[in-house]
Amino acid sequence: MSENPIDMRDGLAVSARELLARAAAAELRAYKGLMVAVDDFFLPEEARLDEHSRAGLAALLRGLVETVEGEIREHAVRLLTGRSETLLVAKLIEPGNSVLARLWNSGLLRDGALMGELIARVRQEMLGAALPMSAPDDPERPSLINRFVQHPDRVVAASAMAVLIAESRRRGSPEVGQFQTELPAELHHRLVWWTAAALRERVVDASESLDRVLCDAAQRSLAAYDEGDRLEAAAMRFAAAIDAQPGELPAMLVESLGDRRIVLFIALLGHGMGVPYELARDLVLDPAADRLWLALRALDIGREGVAQVGYALSEADPRRDLEKFADTLDTIAAIAPAEARAALAPLKLDPDYRAALIALQRGGAK
Repeated sequence: MSENPIDMRDGLAVSARELLARAAAAELRAYKGLMVAVDDFFLPEEARLDEHSRAGLAALLRGLVETVEGEIREHAVRLLTGRSETLLVAKLIEPGNSVLARLWNSGLLRDGALMGELIARVRQEMLGAALPMSAPDDPERPSLINRFVQHPDRVVAASAMAVLIAESRRRGSPEVGQFQTELPAELHHRLVWWTAAALRERVVDASESLDRVLCDAAQRSLAAYDEGDRLEAAAMRFAAAIDAQPGELPAMLVESLGDRRIVLFIALLGHGMGVPYELARDLVLDPAADRLWLALRALDIGREGVAQVGYALSEADPRRDLEKFADTLDTIAAIAPAEARAALAPLKLDPDYRAALIALQRGGAK
């Protein structure tokens, strides 16, 4: 015999060549696993995701993919049923390889922009949930956002209500049918087409008919998606509507943290600075917080306001050093607002220009 069978499983012979190929593949897997472990070992602590963050990220990613998958599959099945394509319907709905697992194994989910957004959202939500709840001086007084719902200015009232609706939608889940991706439009676009392609791949003998309905279902999902419905977008519209003046902003920032509305805090900060939400979020989530202190001083937030913000964030985030913050509070408060604004001026440059500068710095020496 040309190949000597050396193992039998379920009555099928496994050749020596196949066994050697398996061994080589196992050796490669072991090496890759070792390299991952080495990389993880040498990661600085501040860069490593803790177990709570990893669990939150995994749950969020699963929810996003399953939501998009459900939308596309449901509409595709409806179209195929209307065309009496019963065989394709059966193949599309039968249990098979997980779309999430396929996207994971393909490496597509390693997209830097997508994972950066998801990690930021997980950290934002964890920070908001851990903020210390401060009791208002008047127990009868509604929270900041609820007060503005009753505002006589209809634009302000409507923007406040939009924040409450977006908060409720963000707390939804795939199981109750209220979950939405709430991704920036470009990232939602990528996820929709990746998911459609993964669904198509599950059907071995896919036809042109299946391709057409999956494309139609994906385009329908994209057409129905409104980036402006995101909680972050609603919060920025609210911040613009109230347009807090210098004498009002410090109290609003502190109260939004006391209400444990971290998204509102970031939106108020971003609007005050005149920068996009994502940039303001980066400042707030950075445990070093040097840029955040400069931002607060650029907005002429006094020592007491900076102290209240710093204390609340330090209580909520174990990565922050409260003692170090207390030691530097006087130094922060002594920074002139004009000096702080000058130091932060590069943040207001065109985002693509800033990204290009950073990309050059990552590229190494001139």
